[in-house]
Amino acid sequence: MSEAAGIYEAFRDAIRAEEPVALATIIDGPQAGAVSDVRPQAGAKLLVQPDAPTMGTLGDSDLDRVVERDALGMLDAGISEVRHYGQHGEARQMDLSVFVECHARRPHMVIFGAVDFTRALASQAKLLGYRVTVCDAREVFATRRRFPMADEVVVDWPNRLLDRIGDELGPRDAVCVLTHDHKFDVPAIVGALPTRVGYLGAMGSRTTHEKRSERLREAGVTDEQLERVMAPIGLDIGGRTPEETAVSIVAEIIAAHTGRQAPRLKDGQGRIH
Repeated sequence: MSEAAGIYEAFRDAIRAEEPVALATIIDGPQAGAVSDVRPQAGAKLLVQPDAPTMGTLGDSDLDRVVERDALGMLDAGISEVRHYGQHGEARQMDLSVFVECHARRPHMVIFGAVDFTRALASQAKLLGYRVTVCDAREVFATRRRFPMADEVVVDWPNRLLDRIGDELGPRDAVCVLTHDHKFDVPAIVGALPTRVGYLGAMGSRTTHEKRSERLREAGVTDEQLERVMAPIGLDIGGRTPEETAVSIVAEIIAAHTGRQAPRLKDGQGRIH
């Protein structure tokens, strides 16, 4: 099997297994077979995966190193794009155009609390392409029958689940705490704060969140860390039903991911319903 065939086979297998993978290809530069002392050539490929050896080469070891670094960052952000480099990976040069095609894992939404709002939020998240995990320590509520739309239903305490999966959470992922009970809220938020999760929201009235914030401070959470918590959760669109509330939550997540300003319940005053 040729090197190119091996790269394409590994690329295909990673996509099928939903493993993060990026394929970098020189699309503009010295043509293959050109008489030149420059090694990078159009069509050269580099396959990049987190925690796996890189396959192929773009023709220069320094260029490979820089493109590998950039590809891993693009996988983290879930984007594909053309980037430009010098022949040895120099930034702000236009000698080479490299298309980095990224296939990232589906973003992961972890919802704590097996409540009615969770059903609506899990369904909405699935429409947006999330892998959804529902977690609650109460076995009678956290069942596959109640949440058939979820990819995973976990009967456990929030901190224990986050101990297992926290290192996997990144900027495209979300943690939503819908329990309204400090026994679950506090360990869920404390466990989520050290992760790289891009969105952390908690349900409850302003009064509920004030009391919850006091308990979080007692648990060692700083005011700066509390600023990461979107609470009350969601955008201020006047939602009342579980379905309307779910729309406000995913809208806030989208706004946070895209960097857009939107009327957040967190920033308002008075009643939220």
